[in-house]
Amino acid sequence: MNEQNPQAQRGVPGELDRVLAAEVSLGSRMRHLAVGLAGACGAALVAVLWATEPHPLPVRTQVAFAGLVAVGLAWAVFSGWVLTRRRPLFARDRVLGARLALAVTVVTGAAGTALAAARATPTEALTVAVVGAALAVAAGAVLLRARHRRRELLRLRDALRRDTAS
Repeated sequence: MNEQNPQAQRGVPGELDRVLAAEVSLGSRMRHLAVGLAGACGAALVAVLWATEPHPLPVRTQVAFAGLVAVGLAWAVFSGWVLTRRRPLFARDRVLGARLALAVTVVTGAAGTALAAARATPTEALTVAVVGAALAVAAGAVLLRARHRRRELLRLRDALRRDTAS
């Protein structure tokens, strides 16, 4: 056995232990708590603003407020789901979070581009469209990375199961 590298001695179980410990660590849970609180507070703030605005508001403003509340609540629900799991998620939380981020980014970019096309100059509309597209590409890259990480963790788990079954 390789005495200089304890990870090589422990093999797949050691690697899986290290990865899963990071997944359920206090730091990871605190990050999810922060995301949930930010989403819930953002939704509450927009809801209070919406409720205290003089009525009737234009339909597009009501749609924007409803969309912002929905996004904040979606992040709060996502974080609550992650924090209530009692076992490692094997990066399923990363995949779901990345999907949520991609969906919100695409919808926000499309809505912003449509609004800019209707109300701004062509240069401003193009700028909004390019920024929205760049953010969507970044969110897509995060999703691809999360999927890759999940596959990697599931491979490690399956290898451990094969090793222990043998």
